[in-house]
Amino acid sequence: MLAFVTGATGFVGSHVARVLAEQGADLRLLVRTGSDTRNIDGLHAERVVGDLRDPASIENAMAGCDTVFHVAADYRLWVRDPEQMYRANVEGTRTILDAARKNRVRRMVHTSSVATMGFTSNGHLADEDSPVVLESMIGPYKRSKFMAEQLALKAGVSGMDVVVVNPTTPVGEQDIRPTPTGRIVVDFLKKKFPAYVDTGLNLVDVRECARGHLTALEKGRSGERYILGGENLTLKQILDKLGAITGLPSPKVRVPYVMALATGVVDEMVTGRILGREPRATIDAVRMGRKKMFVSSAKAERELGWNPSPVEGALRRAVEWFRTHEYV
Repeated sequence: MLAFVTGATGFVGSHVARVLAEQGADLRLLVRTGSDTRNIDGLHAERVVGDLRDPASIENAMAGCDTVFHVAADYRLWVRDPEQMYRANVEGTRTILDAARKNRVRRMVHTSSVATMGFTSNGHLADEDSPVVLESMIGPYKRSKFMAEQLALKAGVSGMDVVVVNPTTPVGEQDIRPTPTGRIVVDFLKKKFPAYVDTGLNLVDVRECARGHLTALEKGRSGERYILGGENLTLKQILDKLGAITGLPSPKVRVPYVMALATGVVDEMVTGRILGREPRATIDAVRMGRKKMFVSSAKAERELGWNPSPVEGALRRAVEWFRTHEYV
């Protein structure tokens, strides 16, 4: 198997590439000019330079590959120019699908996100069948991922062999950037969590998430999507687990929604608009937090044999990795 992997220098993509290598696959990894390649250094793989904004480079890079893992995405909860995110996540996915079709790729796994699910405030677990529409997506990240997923699903029921996976909130080592999730760990280690908001996430071990991509390739049905989830945890529970791992105090004060929203408004204005840096608190993140992003992975369990383990080990590895690599 010659597997073409986008996003291989990133957090989830690098783990997907390593699992593929462990299974004996031949790898062709897409890298952009100037990409930070630390996550794939030492990995036996062919590297090709290309850009999702350049269809010709992608079509040439994919030539001869029989499987594609499209993991690349712009994952930020705030961006000065939202059009950049749509070009990367939506038009980039269209480019990958077109190149796969032209190269007669046997099968493709598209990495979407749990953010595309239909969450409610009634406490019910979201799943692949929860009603959802584009208008319910908050912010450019969720909207762009939803639109990209729709392209992949449509291709999967229109003649191409495309399976969609929806990781929840991966955590673990190699989160170079770090992602918004990794920043929770880093901020906790830096003692920048004096208080918390009443929200919740589903955390999944990034290594298991990567293995789930391969299982989806082997067992997933074309045109279907599968939630790759782990544990449903409130933010307070996550911080308490980090406290137990690190010995640092977990915050005891809960911030009301209105105060959190006000903080997001100020941080976006000062840090984002005036200073030109990515804010730590964003309006979209606070709005998303009003609904706990709790999900069920029952479909993946039935059809893929998905059986994730507790996430404490992944949190511990994340803490050790961030400390070792001097993020703190």
